[in-house]
Amino acid sequence: MADTVAFLRAFNRFHTRFSGALQPSYMESGMGLTAARMLYEIAQGGTADDGGVLAMELQSRLDIDSGYASRILRGFEKQGWIVRGRGADARRRPIRLTEEGQAAFDALDVRTRAHTEARIAGLDDAARKRLADALATARQLLGDPVDDPWHIRTAEPGDLALVASRQTVLYDRDYGWGRPMEVLQSEVTTAFLSAFKPGREQCWVADRHGRMLGAVMIVDAGDGVAQLRLLHVEPDARGMGIGGALVDQCIAFAREKGYSRMRLWTHTILEGARRIYQRAGFSIVSVEYHDHFGEPIQGEIWEMAL
Repeated sequence: MADTVAFLRAFNRFHTRFSGALQPSYMESGMGLTAARMLYEIAQGGTADDGGVLAMELQSRLDIDSGYASRILRGFEKQGWIVRGRGADARRRPIRLTEEGQAAFDALDVRTRAHTEARIAGLDDAARKRLADALATARQLLGDPVDDPWHIRTAEPGDLALVASRQTVLYDRDYGWGRPMEVLQSEVTTAFLSAFKPGREQCWVADRHGRMLGAVMIVDAGDGVAQLRLLHVEPDARGMGIGGALVDQCIAFAREKGYSRMRLWTHTILEGARRIYQRAGFSIVSVEYHDHFGEPIQGEIWEMAL
């Protein structure tokens, strides 16, 4: 615990310097960081022509006391940057940017973007993806939910190794399957890469800002059967519809390529995955116990006609 606290404090010291937060005039705006952040929040809430944000919402978002928030807002009013609409009391009057306020925000936003871009200019695409992944993970672990949109893309070089790694880690953590699962994951991903059939097989990744939230693949099992393999969704990304979307992507691909059936192998204890398969239209065709991962476990074959 002490090491983690020390590491986080060290990072905070680094980032306040890195981001320019220690300067009395943040990004040469004439404002401190808190005022600059409040201007940003008002800009996201709307302008004088549409929308608005309440003072109590600003206070909550920035976790500052009402007196401090009020002083900053009064300063904005004196500069002609904001207007307040009608409300039951001062805290419930929607705040909007004026044209002058929007211009001040736009100038600050341009400088902030340029500063940030300059700081990461030396990173290649792979390093930028690693950075985005690490930052998203840090936000999630520290209680700030990352709700930015995700999308599904085809796999890129290096993705299959990460698929095998994440599945191995998650299955070992949750079920203790460890090394036998790692062997299986390595075999499946190696076979997929070495014998890949363009136009007949594919791997998809659910991606958010370069971070893999989940993945799945389709392989040609012969006789008109498309086999769904290695579906997984990261624990902190579950409940967002990613698993269902990945399975739907497989089904659409298999139909487009003229497969007649789909098949998959799963286990009775994987209740979340089984619900996804059932909703998608798969049904169990056979059940068999095995001990590939140590203790005896019930495996299941599911299929669906296309």
